[in-house]
Amino acid sequence: MTANLSAETLAAYERWAPLYPPMAHNPLMRAEQQAMVEHWPPVAGTRAIDLACGTGRYARLLADAGAAHVIAMDFCVPMLEQVAVGTRVCASMMQLPFCAEAFDVVVSGLALGHAPNVHAWMAEVCRVLKPGGTLVYSDFHPEAARTGLTRSFNDANDRTWTVPHHSHTLAAQTEAAAAAGLTIEITREIRVGIELREAFPKSEAFYRRWDGLPIVLVVRARR
Repeated sequence: MTANLSAETLAAYERWAPLYPPMAHNPLMRAEQQAMVEHWPPVAGTRAIDLACGTGRYARLLADAGAAHVIAMDFCVPMLEQVAVGTRVCASMMQLPFCAEAFDVVVSGLALGHAPNVHAWMAEVCRVLKPGGTLVYSDFHPEAARTGLTRSFNDANDRTWTVPHHSHTLAAQTEAAAAAGLTIEITREIRVGIELREAFPKSEAFYRRWDGLPIVLVVRARR
């Protein structure tokens, strides 16, 4: 299996970038972000990276929390062009262009599913984390993927696109973390109708159909 991110994924994000604001812009992202921030380590004075940053919402939050140096890294240039804080780096999250033990904190929001190989992803993250450093990441829950839910968006021409997604089970994530030298400390589920309950157009039918389904997984691990 190749460890490279797909051209199809890049093409989707290039189409999405003009419509993708640098903030949590829908109910799912707001519920995900609340859980992520609740499980952050103290970041003041740290060297931190927003990995697969998109338009940089976590880079901004890291800077606001007092991180001394923030890297915002993504493989999609149109996304990076909207990042307003930190040092922008264009690269693949599967091959990080940083020396070993470069960061105290790695944050990655809703991006693990773009990694074709979870072991390779965890190994790269562990390599750039300092001993005692913390990884906090989120992804669409494997249970949500199993039901057939997908991540999609409408572009500027109102055409619907589905973003490719690799579903990694929690067992696979845990095994990959351990193999890389990371210890998972916290797992947190965002469930439909519980943590995710904000109203949106046609949300009544969505909440009725998927009530209780874990839709996002948040994980904190330490090297």
